[in-house]
Amino acid sequence: MLEKAGETDALVLGSPIYYGSVTGEMRSFMERLLFPYSVYDANRSTLFNRRIKTGLIYTMNVREEQMKQIGYDRSLGLAEMVMARIFGKSESLFVYDTYQFDDYSKYETTVFDVEAKAKSRKEEFPKDCQKAFEMGVRVAQTIE
Repeated sequence: MLEKAGETDALVLGSPIYYGSVTGEMRSFMERLLFPYSVYDANRSTLFNRRIKTGLIYTMNVREEQMKQIGYDRSLGLAEMVMARIFGKSESLFVYDTYQFDDYSKYETTVFDVEAKAKSRKEEFPKDCQKAFEMGVRVAQTIE
């Protein structure tokens, strides 16, 4: 997978956000993907021999204002910065207030307004899918 990622013309990665970070699997993949191309010189050079666009998609169970208040946008923005340094241009898509459970009645979830989450999913999920599609179109375009 890492070899194929290094040969691709564009790269989009996605992860749910658990406890303020990407999954362990995503973190491990990104470390293994980025490290071989990293150079520790004054210019922060890269061994990746061409420029491609990359995208990062994050889904999370918090609303946008909570995400910014907690600082997820800043901490997750570091990955975008490194991806851009190594590969070229990068962008992130944050998807908020996602469903965490198929059936909220099976869990202790009194902190959530389940009806509001269902309404948000019905109204926002199609928009989020469209945003992801549009990101894919942008990322698939070659760098000038």
